[in-house]
Amino acid sequence: MSVRLAVLLSGTGRTLQNLVDRIADGSLDARIAAVVANPRSSKVDAVRNAGAPVLAIDRRNFESPEAYSEAITAFLVRHDIDLVIQAGLTHKYLFPERLRGRVLNIHPGLLPTYGGHGMYGHFVHEAVLAAGETESGCTVHITDEEYDHGPIVLEKRVPVLPGDTPETLAARVFEAECEAYPEAIRLVASRLGLAAAT
Repeated sequence: MSVRLAVLLSGTGRTLQNLVDRIADGSLDARIAAVVANPRSSKVDAVRNAGAPVLAIDRRNFESPEAYSEAITAFLVRHDIDLVIQAGLTHKYLFPERLRGRVLNIHPGLLPTYGGHGMYGHFVHEAVLAAGETESGCTVHITDEEYDHGPIVLEKRVPVLPGDTPETLAARVFEAECEAYPEAIRLVASRLGLAAAT
């Protein structure tokens, strides 16, 4: 059976669309079984293309991170999820113990140097360029209770080129992310005895 994925996102859905495409072309033996998104993101094309039940949830409607996370978990439980794939979720998901080791995150930088609270998106790329780094990349890791922390599954590196801007570096890193996340899902699924390889 295909691995059942829940995808949690807050942005444009590019990472979700990449997974949808990989599933469609047969390179990832998985199924998008549920999507969690903020109300704005729940309307993007990638969410519709996933063909899965969607929970549109606004963190501002909850008095605590715990209540917000409990609402997400209650939704996921109804859909028999194997792995939770964080795809640009901007609020922390406090997952239950039974999902430990099954929640993945992708970060647009090399951890641990360019991670932590507030380090996401263009902030990461700006920091890499300001530090004069010659390479950057992306990191897929198992999520724990800290931001951008937990066992690293894999990373992919890309060069920082002369004249790079945060935007050009971001585009190169995202290309690496499109390869890294499906590969990481296959690795973790294999370790857990699930079927995700083709």
